[in-house]
Amino acid sequence: MMKSLSNTTFASVCAAAAILAGCSDSKPAAEGVDLSAQARAAAAASGYVAPANGKDGGELHIYTWSDYIAPEVLAGFEKALGVKVIVDTFDSNEAMYAKLKAGGTGYDIMMPSSYQIAQMAKDGMIDKIDHAKCPNVKKNFDPSFAKQIIDAGFTYNVPYTVTYTGFMYAKDKVPAGVEANSWKALENPAFKGRVTLLDDIREVIGGGLMSLGYSINSTDPKELDAAVAQVLKWKANSRKFDSESYKTEVASGATWVGHGYSTDATQIIVGDEDEGMKPRDDIGFALPKEGFTIAFDEMVVAKTAKRKDLAYAFINYIYEGEVAKANMEFICGPNPVKPGIELLEDDYRKLIVLDEATVARGQVLQGFQDKPEVMELYNKAWDRIKATEAR
Repeated sequence: MMKSLSNTTFASVCAAAAILAGCSDSKPAAEGVDLSAQARAAAAASGYVAPANGKDGGELHIYTWSDYIAPEVLAGFEKALGVKVIVDTFDSNEAMYAKLKAGGTGYDIMMPSSYQIAQMAKDGMIDKIDHAKCPNVKKNFDPSFAKQIIDAGFTYNVPYTVTYTGFMYAKDKVPAGVEANSWKALENPAFKGRVTLLDDIREVIGGGLMSLGYSINSTDPKELDAAVAQVLKWKANSRKFDSESYKTEVASGATWVGHGYSTDATQIIVGDEDEGMKPRDDIGFALPKEGFTIAFDEMVVAKTAKRKDLAYAFINYIYEGEVAKANMEFICGPNPVKPGIELLEDDYRKLIVLDEATVARGQVLQGFQDKPEVMELYNKAWDRIKATEAR
């Protein structure tokens, strides 16, 4: 969904979103921009060679999260190179990985979260990045995001966008004295049966850990046991585990507090005039004061990719300033592309790019690919959470 951000929308967003600071009325650039010139330039710089005699350029297959690439970004690439971009989606890293592990192929680019990438590399699913074929990446990467990325050397990974996990909530359902920016909200009886938790092992257990003052990447069995006990309290208060529909269910009133992602929440709060979705100043988004998840989603090139030439052309294209700007206005989250961030209106930049003090409260998810015994602890903890009936 392309977001059309009016002055009224920004006024609503500034009042509603708890991740904001110092916003005033503004409006990002007009939608529907033609990005084909940027695509041609990026493709040429990547070494891409177009088919002779105007032949069909073929297909690029991308496996990513839903609503994660702006339509005009895809359209510009297709128009410039005469190709078709096919986008398939997943709703969790675990689901994505399981499909690939079971033999799922046909993808050129995937967009897993940082913590999943080392395991994919270990399993031989992805190539090392050939930086000569995507020169825009290191040239245009914004170094202020380096601490939020596991591998800032970009060995197998090219950072795409960062999401922060918190609570999307109905403002009029929060009783006086209840803090929406605390993990304690998930067990508050005022929200009984109106809470959803992400259906994600690391996000949920990580939340349990952070709520108790532990590291989101704890390997201590006792701390994991304590986190499970905490999550079970939340489960007893919740409707379901859900990684997708919560964003519309908070908007509809079915859910009052949805454990979810900053990009999803901001898209709903901002609204979409083209789709008849009004801005929602009755919905807020809060990052837990005890700690929240920082997770970069990154572009990787599949070992089995049939069109690695198109994959690198696309990756290089994503790091063009105007392209990143269009993507950020659609995703409602930051691409770490410095020229793109600089093109954003000041108010919109403040909306989606967190300040250093806020980022310091977050914790970056790490992978356990070199510690299978730890991942086994997490898997068993997750099984206990999922198997236990809500009280």
